[in-house]
Amino acid sequence: MSDIANLQTISLPVLGMTCAGCASSVQSMIEAQDGVKSAEVNYATQQVKVSYEPDKITPEKFQAAVQSVGYDLILDAQNGKEKQEEVQQQNYSALKKRTVLAGILTLPVVIIGMFLMDIPYANYYMLVLTTPVLFVFGKNFFINAFKQAQHGRANMDSLVALSTGISYLFSVFNTFFPEFWHSKGIHPHVYYEAAAVVIVFIMLGKLLEENAKSNTSSAIKKLIGLQPKTVILITDDGEHEIAVSDVKAGNLLLVKPGDKIPVDGVLHEGHSYVDESMISGEPVAVFKESGAQVFAGTINQKGSFKFHAEKVGSETLLAQIIKLVQDAQGSKAPVQKLVDKIAGIFVPIVLFIAVLTLGIWLLFGGDYKLSQGLMAMVTVLVIACPCALGLATPTAIMVGIGKGAEHGMLIKDAEALESGYKVNTVILDKTGTITEGKPLVTGIEWVDNYVENDEKLAGVLLAMEQQSEHPLAEAVVNYIRDMKISAAVITDFKSLTGRGVEAVFNGETYFAGSHKILNQVSEELPGKLKEVVHGFQQSAKTVIYFTSTKRVLAVIAIADQIKSGSKQAVEELQSQGITVYMLTGDNAFTAAAIAKQAGILHYKADVLPAEKADFVKSLQQEGRIVAMIGDGINDSQALAQADLSIAMGKGSDIAIDVAKLTLISSDLRQVPKALKLSQATVRTIRQNLFWAFIYNLIGIPLAAGILYPFNGFLLNPMIAGAAMALSSVSVVGNSLRLKLLKIN
Repeated sequence: MSDIANLQTISLPVLGMTCAGCASSVQSMIEAQDGVKSAEVNYATQQVKVSYEPDKITPEKFQAAVQSVGYDLILDAQNGKEKQEEVQQQNYSALKKRTVLAGILTLPVVIIGMFLMDIPYANYYMLVLTTPVLFVFGKNFFINAFKQAQHGRANMDSLVALSTGISYLFSVFNTFFPEFWHSKGIHPHVYYEAAAVVIVFIMLGKLLEENAKSNTSSAIKKLIGLQPKTVILITDDGEHEIAVSDVKAGNLLLVKPGDKIPVDGVLHEGHSYVDESMISGEPVAVFKESGAQVFAGTINQKGSFKFHAEKVGSETLLAQIIKLVQDAQGSKAPVQKLVDKIAGIFVPIVLFIAVLTLGIWLLFGGDYKLSQGLMAMVTVLVIACPCALGLATPTAIMVGIGKGAEHGMLIKDAEALESGYKVNTVILDKTGTITEGKPLVTGIEWVDNYVENDEKLAGVLLAMEQQSEHPLAEAVVNYIRDMKISAAVITDFKSLTGRGVEAVFNGETYFAGSHKILNQVSEELPGKLKEVVHGFQQSAKTVIYFTSTKRVLAVIAIADQIKSGSKQAVEELQSQGITVYMLTGDNAFTAAAIAKQAGILHYKADVLPAEKADFVKSLQQEGRIVAMIGDGINDSQALAQADLSIAMGKGSDIAIDVAKLTLISSDLRQVPKALKLSQATVRTIRQNLFWAFIYNLIGIPLAAGILYPFNGFLLNPMIAGAAMALSSVSVVGNSLRLKLLKIN
């Protein structure tokens, strides 16, 4: 038995994986090595995690194993991810260049093959132009097909390589030895243009796919970027700037105004407001004083403070968020495109039919059985070539994504459109999604004998709030400024920790802040204002009090307003039979009020980021297809977990990067439109696949010569090439119909 304690675990970037099957091959090759306990390939993050016995095997041997099947590992643990991204970008650029060059060479081949076959040396011109298209720019198809064959497998690359390869070889033979056919009374044809066009179209499809996958890791990179690189360590010798990676639990650290908090810990000295929206999603900064917890990646606002580090490195809340996003992205098997599922059956069947066709002709073909059998086999492969199949998904996706962009919906990839087709449950974040995400004053109620336009008192309140550090102060300042009132000249301004602010104007002291400042007032809150305050609180509004030492002068209601289109969007979703939930980190009182305003029947309050993701997972376990809509870093885990993730365009970069679909206008009414577009696009893809296969269903038996015994009809490979082209035109034309779709 191996010594479990001696096991080591290492994560390495993988190069060359293009599908879930590749991930399976990499995993099986590594697991087959002696000394490897387990290997787990994450296709989404393009990494493999290996547990192994270092005294029996080294990472270099993993690398050699995967290289033998055409993949590679990057063994540089520190810079592996950066090198992987660099290689992927190089591969994409190279593929783009190959596609363009292949297209340039293919165009004259098509022109000659279709219109200028009678010019001298036409076949030789096409041979010279087609050869680099297949064996230079399209060589990967042949290499991949050979590797698949070595393992007894066949895929789309196999069909592309066989059909284009046989068409090419058959055409070369007919170019140099036309007399072989002439002696048998047959006019030889060449099919260079069919071979070249197929290669170019399939390369274009792969280019579109690579482009969609090019930014998969940017969300993780931005999350990692939230953590500062250095931090100020306080010791007996003074202050020292050290790397965050060197921070140990128990270290005393200093955080200045505007700094990001480097690690999780407990505040030791000082006080400040900290923007924790990345955790809670709530826009109001949280007051922190001695004993309060602070978290890595959150942003200190105005005050400086010292805190003791508690959780560092991979133990911080930010690190946990990063890990959860990675796990959610990787735990979902990549969506197997409908075309791939069909191709898995289609390719072996076509190969079998092609070989069977040749065999039947050799047995029963008569005088010209070899020549007619070869022609029939090539015709089968040409007419069955997956040109339309390769275009079915990308053309519909291109038009669908373009249509979405016209209506302010940025769709990241085909998976988003496919998932949207099935969605039956929508989860909405509250702040910034249903609501504006910015506190606003909804009204000021002044006490008797004072009126709202009393510029003197309003000017005093404005001056005090201008100097306040409290995050709600800005809302009051903006409201009074809109009344065209100037700030009064105040003196002796003080910040009352955890309560509000104090200042003197014309010899009288004034206060502004929470209900805690009411103990500074000699008179009780008048009955009229009590009723007003109660009404504000029932509507889930935050109340700010403005007082003198004698009496309460005004109460100010502050709330995060519901967006104008939120209620209509919820109604439209519910009318489509979609269940709508609201999740929020806010309290139950506010959650209930907002849910009622928006017409939402199901909601949960006091929800942490991980709990949002867990809730999504629980709904998925019930068999629901879930769309998650959010705008904050705190939503990123749930967005990654959801079947369809939608970000509001004015939200955080992290949410936008994790999401598969971004609404530029941040208008929830775009969500029902996005789902409608998704449904139309998937319908178009299915129609395209129908057209791609109907030609094969009719054409393959004709190509094989099924009518020959009855009426002597044998399909000319040129007609087969035209039929293949017509199927492609049908697919592209059907996709373009999406442009006419009305989703308003």
